[in-house]
Amino acid sequence: MHLCLSPARRALLAFACGAALLAGPAAQAADAWPSRNIRLVIPYAPGNAGDVTFRLIQADLEKRLGARFYIDNKSGASGNIGAEDVARAAPDGYTLLLGATNNFVMNQYLTKGLRYDPLKDLAAITKVNLAPSVVVVNAALPVNSLSALTAYAKAHPSKLNFGTPGNGTPPHLTGVLYAQMTQTEMVHVAFRGAPPAVQALLANDVQIFFASAGISTVAGHLAAGKLKALAVADTQRLAALPDVPTTAEQGLPELRTGNWWGLAAPAGTDPAILEKIAAAVKASISLPETVAKFNELGLTGVGDTPAEFAAQNAREAAVWQATISKANIQVE
Repeated sequence: MHLCLSPARRALLAFACGAALLAGPAAQAADAWPSRNIRLVIPYAPGNAGDVTFRLIQADLEKRLGARFYIDNKSGASGNIGAEDVARAAPDGYTLLLGATNNFVMNQYLTKGLRYDPLKDLAAITKVNLAPSVVVVNAALPVNSLSALTAYAKAHPSKLNFGTPGNGTPPHLTGVLYAQMTQTEMVHVAFRGAPPAVQALLANDVQIFFASAGISTVAGHLAAGKLKALAVADTQRLAALPDVPTTAEQGLPELRTGNWWGLAAPAGTDPAILEKIAAAVKASISLPETVAKFNELGLTGVGDTPAEFAAQNAREAAVWQATISKANIQVE
């Protein structure tokens, strides 16, 4: 029995068959992944916040994916060396990046001659967790709310110092963004890491610190009453600081900042592999024990889709590009 098909229907059938043939190998490749260990590049020295939080989910993630992760701490140049290594790797799903906020949406505007574009050369997978910025001040400062801090800063231009872990870090840029939004003038004092910045805050050498890597460096001092937390720069309060209102609650909803860690792969990696990793991460960070540990550290688990993470990166990058350009910030 012959089927009489018009030329148009024959062409459509041929196209459908061709598409099925092309999709078949891709789907099979994604199903077969992973078949060996996965290299996870963390572009900082061991013991960093990303390192610590990934190890909380590593064992469960390995069970879900059926492969082992081996961590490659490839530090240097504010994380650019490790991030570029992943951007230049084969897009086969066996080299991944666990990067921080600046690796995805800040460094390209801070560093001259960066040899890769994180928005183009990295395929977003998922944001693992977020440590919203917490506005912390010395207890002696006569303010108890974000609006009071803004009013005090306006009444005392360039008299308040804010300490940071270094030039171009998320706490530095958060302070700059806050000053731009509130039209206040503050003095930036850069230290070599968060601990010395917190010590300067305790000594009242600086009056403000925008904690953005979890609250571990300030939690004990907050409990002792030596420091005060005025605001969480997000739309939801932190479980670790339930009595501290958000910036949204205090009339500055556009100040949503923090340090987050996200997974990415080289651009061109099979989208099905990206989805597979994202789903596994979401399941791992949703476990009650993981949620509890994140809460203790002042972290919020995220676990968004690759499309959501990529879109969020594009939006956030635009904010930081404008902020950095306006303040004319550069990192050597």
